[in-house]
Amino acid sequence: MLYLAVPVGHDRFLLHRNPRFHLCSGGNPNFMRIRSSSGLQEIEKSPRSKDREFDSQLYASIPFPPITAAKRVVLVRHGQSTWNEEGRIQGSSDFSVLTKKGESQAETSRQMLIDDNFDVCFTSPLIRSKRTAEIIWGGRTKEMIPDSDLREIDLYSFQGLLKHEGKAKFGQAYRQWQIDAANFIIDDHYPVRELWARARNCWTKILTHEGKSILVVAHNAVNQALVATAMGLGTEYFRILLQSNCGVSVLDFTPRMEGGSPYICLNRLNQTPNSPIATGSSAGRKASKRIILVCHGSTQSNIEATFLNSGDRQMNMLGAIQSQKTAELLLDVKVSSIICSPRIAPIETAMTISKVQEAADCLGADCVPRSVELKQMQHLEVEFILGQSKKTRNLNLDANAVPHLQAGWLKGYEDEVMAEIWDQSGKAWRSLLDELSNGTDPQQNVVVVGHPAVNIALIGHCLNLTKEWMCSFHLDDGSISILDFPDGPTGRGVIRCVNYTAHLGRWSIPITRPTLDDEDF
Repeated sequence: MLYLAVPVGHDRFLLHRNPRFHLCSGGNPNFMRIRSSSGLQEIEKSPRSKDREFDSQLYASIPFPPITAAKRVVLVRHGQSTWNEEGRIQGSSDFSVLTKKGESQAETSRQMLIDDNFDVCFTSPLIRSKRTAEIIWGGRTKEMIPDSDLREIDLYSFQGLLKHEGKAKFGQAYRQWQIDAANFIIDDHYPVRELWARARNCWTKILTHEGKSILVVAHNAVNQALVATAMGLGTEYFRILLQSNCGVSVLDFTPRMEGGSPYICLNRLNQTPNSPIATGSSAGRKASKRIILVCHGSTQSNIEATFLNSGDRQMNMLGAIQSQKTAELLLDVKVSSIICSPRIAPIETAMTISKVQEAADCLGADCVPRSVELKQMQHLEVEFILGQSKKTRNLNLDANAVPHLQAGWLKGYEDEVMAEIWDQSGKAWRSLLDELSNGTDPQQNVVVVGHPAVNIALIGHCLNLTKEWMCSFHLDDGSISILDFPDGPTGRGVIRCVNYTAHLGRWSIPITRPTLDDEDF
């Protein structure tokens, strides 16, 4: 059964279920939510506490070495290891090797990255990571550099224990490792703090290398730390930026004209060999509530329609293919509701997803038809705000520019424009959390369809950031990003992936830079 909603207020939706109408409240925009750093804590407190703010501000203030040319760094976690399979705590021990599944995952990553002309590969010296790097590197003859700072987190007396053994043997210390890892101490060491310091040191070595396209193959925790420290995020973000076996994350570094620390943008996070939609754990806990952010498909003229506000245009043929591919990917889950911007392209994308969901029984994905609510939310529409910017209006001078395909394309917009997008997306975020809270389905998946700018802002709100971080993320047309809530909507969100495009196949933006010169490409 298809529902169509028309906005009748800031956070209210009019659901159209032909032939009758009924009104549904989408939540109180004035309701303030106290977000806990972990649902396992007995006392909830805001993750934006003074200590945590200071932690992230500290890392954000530490400058990176200046660069003279743009660099792209591709991070890959090793494939499944024997200790992964056993559920054994590995840490920086070196006794596990890749399983057959792990070798296969590494081969998939090799195929994913086969066309990239990497200049160098940095790798952890541990066997499981080094073997993954060798498979991905294939027949390349360029340098592979083992770096001990890329080893996995040092967990000291925990290493080698099965998880239930760690819980039984260490009790309170193991509990602290679960609920407050940033302050976890064992054998007189703070493992997560030490890891963050190591990761920051790695960036100095990586960025001072002359290579422009750099592969780094390492581990779960250290790759989390590399992403977080690159973006200026502190140890409180441990277990928030997921890194699955052979998941690929990409960071772009762009030099500043005035010199100094480069601009840094997370191009994608955790693009995995397998579908990210499949149910699984987030930060070691089962996630029953999920928001799936979908960027609408490409439009007739992304420059004119999306940025200059010269018209609310339909998707082009590429956009139609992208939305169909996204709808097919989402067949792996039962979608509870689809909430979209009132613009034409998001509505078209949402309708495509809805139709495929409702045909799940015919397509063999479910035994019965699925009923999906489709709603529009005014606060997801940010194109008009972008259209008021001087930067946007100036794009009319260069019809060949496609700004939102460039890393950090939000950089340079006026502060008042960014503030308006941030405030409006904050209202949308609170309504989306209310949507999750009000759902009766124990496995609830809410799909949100909008412009890349609003989806970037929603990711920022999930991470409890400020508007200044919006330039640090990138999303492509047709991409999906997944936000899991293992402790429910009142708990802290976990980012399963950002800018996932593997489902688009040949229609996706390549993960890595082309081997041709940019001008030739």
